[in-house]
Amino acid sequence: MQWQDHAIILGVKRHGETSVIAEVMTRDRGRHLGLVRSGRSRAMQPVLQPGNAVEVIWRARLDEHLGEFRVEPVTLRAARLMETATAVYGVQAMGALLRLLPERDPHPHLYDALEVILDHLHNPADAGELFVRFELAVLNDLGFGLDLAECAATGARSDLAYVSPKSGRAVSRSAGAPWADKMLILPPFLGVEGNHAADADSLAAAFRLTGFFLHRHVYEPRGMEAAAARDGFVQAALKALNPALRTLSGSSGVSA
Repeated sequence: MQWQDHAIILGVKRHGETSVIAEVMTRDRGRHLGLVRSGRSRAMQPVLQPGNAVEVIWRARLDEHLGEFRVEPVTLRAARLMETATAVYGVQAMGALLRLLPERDPHPHLYDALEVILDHLHNPADAGELFVRFELAVLNDLGFGLDLAECAATGARSDLAYVSPKSGRAVSRSAGAPWADKMLILPPFLGVEGNHAADADSLAAAFRLTGFFLHRHVYEPRGMEAAAARDGFVQAALKALNPALRTLSGSSGVSA
């Protein structure tokens, strides 16, 4: 058995004295594991850093085996990802999100999105907005996608201001007004009009929105907690946009 694919390093785990088991996100074969012999060598350690883009060749006797990777570097961005808090936490948080998906299940659009986000993690505004959209895409692939295109009550596609915590559907400002205190805020940059850039307030609301549904549909049923890296990323992104916003934590993303 053999195949070749583009991949992004998500992490590695020591295996024996000199080898590692590498976890990668491939474009056509999803999240995949493989043994890298001499993966702890001076030549390979810089290549096998989270966030780096590589070309992998996987070989195994049978498809269900762990198999071995031969790894060739393509884009070594790991050093740059160590320069800002949003990048350090962001690459870890996206890896944790991808681990929610079944291994070897192809999600080429998530691979493409990951490539784009990794190149924008140094910019907090861009990184935050792209990360929220990545979380929405993961929710959708897990079967819990939100419907933010039209009002659940009226069918209107304009002035959408809320999201129902029960249905995960958008609600217009007028239809949701009587229950506004029970609704989740729909940030303007996530609306169908999409003509607003994310700022600190709208980004905080977006993190609460995705955090709420990830907790309800994914983490709670699995007996899990959100990765600590998500809280780190959220706080770093918001602090960079507005130093007055000091914390936004909790598995549901509700601010303190």
